[in-house]
Amino acid sequence: MPGFVLLVRDRADADATMRIGFTVTKKIGNAVTRNRMKRRLRALARHLLPERGCPGADHVLIGRVGGNDRPFALLLTDLEKALQRIAPRPVA
Repeated sequence: MPGFVLLVRDRADADATMRIGFTVTKKIGNAVTRNRMKRRLRALARHLLPERGCPGADHVLIGRVGGNDRPFALLLTDLEKALQRIAPRPVA
């Protein structure tokens, strides 16, 4: 996605708890810019992960250059698309 990268790893244990992590490297900018990006990523996670995240998995959102400039509504749409891609598909 243009504003972030989403990594999801199934822990393969009996715990259905979803865990989330955030990372923004110094390549993104100074501390103020990185903290703003982390706040935006946290807000995205609060909005969508409780309903659409993968139970029993670790989710990591990695901020990308331009993520702060992208409108929040587009970031939400991007995260919805990313979560749909990784959602477990029913076995037919």
